[in-house]
Amino acid sequence: MRDVPAAGRTRVTLQFLGMGVVWGSSFLFMKVALEGVTFGQVAWSRLVLGGFTLGLIVLVSRPRVANGPVLPREKVVWLHFLVIAITGCVVPHLLFAWAEQYVSSSLASIYNAVTPIMTAVMATLAFRVERLARGQVAGILVGIAGVVVIIAPWRYAALTGDLWGQLACLGAAVCYGFTFGYTRRFLSGRPIAPATFAFLNIGIAGAIMLVATPVVAAHPVALTVPIVAGLLTLGALGTGVAYIWHINVLRAWGPTNASTVTYVTPVVGVLLGVLVLSETFSWHEPAGAALVLLGILLTQRRLRLPGRAGSARRLARPVRAARPAESAGSSGSSGSAESPAPLQRSRS
Repeated sequence: MRDVPAAGRTRVTLQFLGMGVVWGSSFLFMKVALEGVTFGQVAWSRLVLGGFTLGLIVLVSRPRVANGPVLPREKVVWLHFLVIAITGCVVPHLLFAWAEQYVSSSLASIYNAVTPIMTAVMATLAFRVERLARGQVAGILVGIAGVVVIIAPWRYAALTGDLWGQLACLGAAVCYGFTFGYTRRFLSGRPIAPATFAFLNIGIAGAIMLVATPVVAAHPVALTVPIVAGLLTLGALGTGVAYIWHINVLRAWGPTNASTVTYVTPVVGVLLGVLVLSETFSWHEPAGAALVLLGILLTQRRLRLPGRAGSARRLARPVRAARPAESAGSSGSSGSAESPAPLQRSRS
């Protein structure tokens, strides 16, 4: 990542935290919405409303990179966006909405924290876009340990859930991990403004949902004010504006660091489950949250393990394939993020 002013680094950090809060609360909104609509209608509303919101943003702002086109012209880019629309939006949103018919919102948000592990595997082994320093590996392990403490398997009855619902949550996390790595490998280096990037991702997913409306969403509904408010928040904010933040953070920090937002979401999800839905809360949630925070600090290299600093810096370099289509100067315009960042400089 290029050296950027402190204000730019602070903005990315705030967007990262905003993602954690918005996406953490989405599990609560899904649970509330399921009282009056089907799981397919929840996913349909998220993607259609999110795509519409992002489309308006792109239409008004007309974001460009280096005076280039607003929308990409290469057919292969549109095919890449089709892939991540399916693996990063359609499938995981359906899986999480379906799962919350059987598991608590807290448990669903906690399972979402498996994403960084899947991302690290995909980014390092499948797509070969990153190598992790030992401190970052330790951060992932500490973060996962924090999630285990939050789950509290020794008192599993506090957050019960059907086995198939839990497997659906894990399947969604696998989809997210794949999408993080795929995006970094094939799309993050291209000169596409963050707002356009987010619009293509969510907009194509929304278009898929519109085509699938007779199967996914053509069912009776029982709408109330909380349900409508939850669906609007899920779509316009959680699946709309927050995805622009997501692209900014992904480009600035890399896929593994950006995916640590899923260490924040279970903290938010558990707190909201306790405060709003009266789900069980005990000492292990804040204890696990502290471990989660430590994992984030290690993974983003705000804290470092002692010794072997030089070796860590060498291991932290991302592996980039030689692809002429990826421009080194692919920063966005007017508030867009920098181009993909080497991990040794991925600091907010």
